[in-house]
Amino acid sequence: MKKIYISILFILFSVNSFSNEIVNKYEIKEGLNDAKVKIYVFESLTCPHCATFHKEVYPELKKNYIDKGIVKIYFKSFPLDLAGLNAAKITHCVKENERISFLHHLYENQEKWLDGSTIDEINKNIENILIDFGIKDLDFKKCLLDTEIEDMILSERIDAAKKYKVKSTPTVVINEKKFDKTLDYKNLKKAIEKLI
Repeated sequence: MKKIYISILFILFSVNSFSNEIVNKYEIKEGLNDAKVKIYVFESLTCPHCATFHKEVYPELKKNYIDKGIVKIYFKSFPLDLAGLNAAKITHCVKENERISFLHHLYENQEKWLDGSTIDEINKNIENILIDFGIKDLDFKKCLLDTEIEDMILSERIDAAKKYKVKSTPTVVINEKKFDKTLDYKNLKKAIEKLI
């Protein structure tokens, strides 16, 4: 498996912050608005540790805190490479009611869609995963060229680096405080329990 990396720093500094209206339109979130604990997960779809978080930590968070109205979780795109950026764009293009399920599906099948030696091969793999998931009405090429979504993702990436000093993925922020312990369910549970 070969990942395609790019330097996106030159793009990042040319993107302005976006309005909450645009961010909310494409947001990937789950939980009640009045939840006492807000968790932001900054992640790249090509990051294997992020996939581990979705497979091993998220299900426990969902069962014990999100579904009970205690936690609201926001999944924030922090792409580390072009493949991650493109996968994030497609995820944000998916209809809101299917977005979070598709995000988890991409992490579940990460090795499958990243199995390519060129970005074109990886893009085709992402498109196939989308179709396999059952989404057939999304204009894949149009979404990849959507500058509003791309600028929003890159703007959020800049804001995360500035506001929370995010440098790697996954990075978790709980109630505006960066989580600095080992990212496992046991440690997250302790942090959440202190806030409720």
